[in-house]
Amino acid sequence: MRQALPTQEQSRRFGELLLAKGLISEDELKVALVEQRRTQHKLGEILEYMGFIGHEALRDAVGESFGYLTIQLSHIIPDREALALVNESLARLHALMPIAYDKSQRILKLATCNPDDLMVMDRVRRQLPFSDIQIHPYVASEKEIMAAVDHYYGYELSVDGILSELETGEISVQGVIQSDAYAHPIVRLLDSLLVDSVKQGASDIHVEPEAHFVRIRYRLDGVLRQIRLLHISVWPALLVRIKIVAGLDISETRLPQDGHIHLLVAGREVDFRVASHPVMQGENVVLRVLDREKGIVPLPDLGINAAALKLIHRMMSRPVGVILMTGPTGSGKTTTLYAMIHQINQMGLNIMTLEDPVEYPMLLVRQTTVHEDIGMTFSVGVRSIMRQDPDVILLGEIRDQDTASMAMRASMTGHQVYATLHANDCFGAIPRLRDIGVDAFTLAGNINGILSQRLVRKLCRHCCYAVPASDVQQQTMLIGVVEDRERFKLSFAEGCDACGHTGFKGRVAIVEAVVFDADFDELVAQGASIKQMRQLAKRKGFMTLADVAVEMVLQGITSLDEVMRVVDLSSIDVER
Repeated sequence: MRQALPTQEQSRRFGELLLAKGLISEDELKVALVEQRRTQHKLGEILEYMGFIGHEALRDAVGESFGYLTIQLSHIIPDREALALVNESLARLHALMPIAYDKSQRILKLATCNPDDLMVMDRVRRQLPFSDIQIHPYVASEKEIMAAVDHYYGYELSVDGILSELETGEISVQGVIQSDAYAHPIVRLLDSLLVDSVKQGASDIHVEPEAHFVRIRYRLDGVLRQIRLLHISVWPALLVRIKIVAGLDISETRLPQDGHIHLLVAGREVDFRVASHPVMQGENVVLRVLDREKGIVPLPDLGINAAALKLIHRMMSRPVGVILMTGPTGSGKTTTLYAMIHQINQMGLNIMTLEDPVEYPMLLVRQTTVHEDIGMTFSVGVRSIMRQDPDVILLGEIRDQDTASMAMRASMTGHQVYATLHANDCFGAIPRLRDIGVDAFTLAGNINGILSQRLVRKLCRHCCYAVPASDVQQQTMLIGVVEDRERFKLSFAEGCDACGHTGFKGRVAIVEAVVFDADFDELVAQGASIKQMRQLAKRKGFMTLADVAVEMVLQGITSLDEVMRVVDLSSIDVER
């Protein structure tokens, strides 16, 4: 017996909870209680067996009664490190399923049908290799747990082990098509790669076939890094498996396809946007990793310099107007906008978004994905949103005159609008909008502020060191940004285990920001040039991307070579 059966009083209390939630009727509860006294089975099992309540509703109710989070195990990818901590015999005896293990924080996430069973939790703790490992229980049904134990235990889950398994057997494409194909090494290979990419913090997975091998690369901190080379014989079955789980047509190889995978990886929900593209060697596949746990970052945690953060708060404090975010693809524009929306999100506001596609769900925010193939364009979506009584509107991108005009119209009718725009810097946004077709008089007075952003990698704190800057480096940075023209030190990193021997760990945002006031509005209305707007901004203390980047280099946050990779230093304010 895995857990002591609940008493009649406990069963009645649980039944009353289900009754209060409207999940069962009073007659159904009475029938189930009579059956429980007769069979001594758990009340929940009886209610589900009799068809009085659904499986998921029962699981959530059990979690609520215990005061724990619930979890659905049907879409998890097993964490081999977590599985190694709880042996199969213990998992089967007490209906336990390890979900994820966080090494850095020493946290084991464990699915159980009775999280308050202290004896079982104590047995698990005694088996763990470290006494300080914390167990975070999640509630799942016994049926789900035992199915997961049967499904995932007893198989090789390391990439190296799976590849060895593939070398000794025939690689069958048919085997990966079956719905219950976990025994097939290709299925486990893909799952292991997905888990590994999430654990390493990759933003994209590139699976690229060559003539004789398949290259797998992760985009880590904005830079592609080769992770694996697989023999080309693996590719047909691996491609089919990716297409199956992403909902793509396995018979179509000549046209690009887009799909989606939603899984529970390392104990948290992760979405993978899958895109296949025909190339000379077959089909190239890229998976965008959308980790919901990391998607919404609080604005103060983005690493934005204090001066720019102050200006952002000034823009956001205005009740109406447009806030524009510019920058190239992959510069973190959406993350920053989400952080801004998250900061103002409250019950008293109706916030609506239009995105291509929605990347991270947010509570209270009404989010819509653009579908241009069925006519749901940005301009059509904005018109519809305007009839939904919004207070704040977020537009994933301003692409055409209709969308830009609707954004300005929303501002003029008393709304706050956040949007991205493709431009090189803050002041490039104005001529870009005019090129799209928005006249100068419409722009003047409707723009609260413009931001431009880049992402640079941060130096690893474990292996960084400082050395005096050379004359060439001083000249590159135009030493006028430093008060004394004496030699100063720049930071570097040699690489260590903590940063994967790259010298960098994590990224930080470099942001330039300008708040539009009456002076700027007058220049915009007059059709002033970018040079004139820059001169006005300079008089108001404006810091360019280059100015902010150099300050970060001087503070030892990043390296000179890294900022030169993404920022043009020729715009440094020498006279400051």
